[in-house]
Amino acid sequence: MSEARIVETSAEPAPRRAVAFRGGGFLPRPRPLHSWLAFALLLALWQAATGFGWVDAVFLPSPLGIAHALWDLAVSGELWRNLSISLVRIGSGWLIGSALGLVLGLAMGLSSLSRAIGMPLVSSLYPIPKIALLPLLILWLGIGEAPKVATIAAGVFFPTAIATFSGVDAVPRSLIRMSQSFDLPVRSIIWKVILPAALPSILAGFRISISTALLLVVSAEMIGAQFGIGAFLLAAGNLMQSDQLMAGVVVLSLLGLGLGALLGLVEKAFLKWR
Repeated sequence: MSEARIVETSAEPAPRRAVAFRGGGFLPRPRPLHSWLAFALLLALWQAATGFGWVDAVFLPSPLGIAHALWDLAVSGELWRNLSISLVRIGSGWLIGSALGLVLGLAMGLSSLSRAIGMPLVSSLYPIPKIALLPLLILWLGIGEAPKVATIAAGVFFPTAIATFSGVDAVPRSLIRMSQSFDLPVRSIIWKVILPAALPSILAGFRISISTALLLVVSAEMIGAQFGIGAFLLAAGNLMQSDQLMAGVVVLSLLGLGLGALLGLVEKAFLKWR
């Protein structure tokens, strides 16, 4: 027995094995190199398809042809004229619709009466295609900028209101009760507790509403505008100028990327606690 005990105590402990950390929580990691490589590969395949004649350039211009057309439009000033007009319409409609949507979303999230009145109205009006209201808005507001801005504002209003209401309604009630137990005024509770907790949902609604504004401005300009990106795309399509048509599509894509990047900076500035 004594020899067995000596053997057991003299045995060396097993070597420790490193275990990989498995608590990352699916945190996103930036991979800009992979994004640029995938984009460059797509452009290379596109250029090869048109360069070798696999696809007719009339139906799908090459990336070099689109870049050349984009340069010509920029030098002539036609691009900036149409883009500036569309940006004014997008900015005006988005600001009006977002402001009204924030007010209604906060009201529905904070007041039972506003929720009882607002939710059925939002649920019944949201599925209506907003571009279908443009002829009616022209009858009401006349021919000009007002119907286009109103169409964009109507499209922006509903996703902003729904996202704001969802964010306010998802605020933990324990935080609100704790604030009320410390006898904080209602304004302080809304400003310091409810709005910061609902801000991620509100910003997500802004991302959806900006995309909606881009879609609606193009549709509205195609129907009743002389200038703007939508009117330019319609004219280029009617004249079978596919390179200029694709150049306009590229401008819209870059505009969406730029607005998304701007919202990303806003999220980093206001959501540092995440």
